[in-house]
Amino acid sequence: MRTDSLVPGKNPVVEAIRGNRKVFRIYISKDSNKNFQDEMLKLAQQHNINLDKVPLDRLDKMVPTTEHQGIVAETEPFKYSQLDTVLKGFDYNNQKPLTLLILDHLTDPQNFGAIIRTADAVGVDGVIIPKRRSVDVNPTVMKASSGAAEHVPIIKVSNLRQTISKLKEQWIWILGTDIDGDRGIFEENYNIPLALVVGNEASGMSPLVKKECDFIANIPMIGRVNSLNASVATAVVLYEIYRQKTN
Repeated sequence: MRTDSLVPGKNPVVEAIRGNRKVFRIYISKDSNKNFQDEMLKLAQQHNINLDKVPLDRLDKMVPTTEHQGIVAETEPFKYSQLDTVLKGFDYNNQKPLTLLILDHLTDPQNFGAIIRTADAVGVDGVIIPKRRSVDVNPTVMKASSGAAEHVPIIKVSNLRQTISKLKEQWIWILGTDIDGDRGIFEENYNIPLALVVGNEASGMSPLVKKECDFIANIPMIGRVNSLNASVATAVVLYEIYRQKTN
């Protein structure tokens, strides 16, 4: 089985069924709670999905690096979205301006999944990742996103700089985040079509991508440790963007 065809964990499995992804079969541990088994069997029957009760170690072998909670779904491969489709589907006369998220070579699947979960919570319109040197949507990402990856368009692109140039042609402003940013994130106006760039966990934004940003903001901190985990930092900025765009 392809790894991008396996969805581990209760919430991710439920969201895969509710979303647009074809689910072929559900594997559930024989040792799991009977109420849980009955609940998932009922859901599977409602959607004409086969459900197999299997030994726990079989699930461990299917997703050896991910906590599966005693359930794994076999699905069609994860479908990435197209940037043109996301942009064409957006109404620029909408009261809530477009918000995109650009992940500049993020490599940690836990961070990626947590970021997708936050992106779904605040209504991000699409998440852009590069095709190379970046984490893909895999079982760990699906589990960490709690199924949110089924509902947020995730777009793979060949070149981030070219993609940013294309966004600028659509009058979308590019916001970078960096400890050396000119102003704090709470001092900027985000009530505009906007793409937020989040850098790599270790090195931050790449110099070429950083150069393309229209403005760069920092997250004010008063502690002795002057950095935040990538997913936490992203959540802080996204919620400020959300606050401004919904007030």
